[in-house]
Amino acid sequence: MSEKIKAETRTEFGKGAARRIRRENKVPAVVYGHGNDPIHVTLPGHETMMALKHGGANALLELDIEGKTQLALTKQVQIDPIKRLLEHVDFVAVIKGEKVTVDVPVQLVGEAARETLVVTENATIQLEAEATHIPEYIEVDIEGAEAGTQIHASDLKLPSGSTLLLDPEALVVNVTAQQSAEALEAELEEAEAEAGIEREESDKDVDEVGAESSEGSSSEE
Repeated sequence: MSEKIKAETRTEFGKGAARRIRRENKVPAVVYGHGNDPIHVTLPGHETMMALKHGGANALLELDIEGKTQLALTKQVQIDPIKRLLEHVDFVAVIKGEKVTVDVPVQLVGEAARETLVVTENATIQLEAEATHIPEYIEVDIEGAEAGTQIHASDLKLPSGSTLLLDPEALVVNVTAQQSAEALEAELEEAEAEAGIEREESDKDVDEVGAESSEGSSSEE
């Protein structure tokens, strides 16, 4: 579902103009696509932020630009790293019924078996879908999955009308046995030994050696 946003065309560009727009709690944006010149617009900040949150990574907005409606697919969003406010949005113009290529996030559902480690090998799945029917995410059920379970792209349940573009054999989720701390330490020591790295003795090791030496001296006396 697309969300309707009223947009204003703009003729001022550059950092200074962008700052003035943001001070008014608005967001500068550009709509590209379909062989037309880019359309530079200004959007209401709060409404746009909420629409992007609702729509996810591939939010579809219905922009009202001077009385004309334009479907716009979100392609790039710039957010202030400190204030967490929208700074700029790039859109691609689309037409209802048009097929588009998108990267859709993977969402894990459920919990794997105990003492397992779940690794997401592909966090997004490339699909072809209708612009107005892009899934927000692809669910992957890992409930009770045992070590050794592997879920490939071909195993995913895609929404009707979506076509997988990722290699069907691509590994999406890998469930392995969880290693103990001792096993990890042993692997690290082996890797360091192969690389010729010598560990410095920790204070704990030095204290233990010192304690053993003291015990030995006492027994000899």
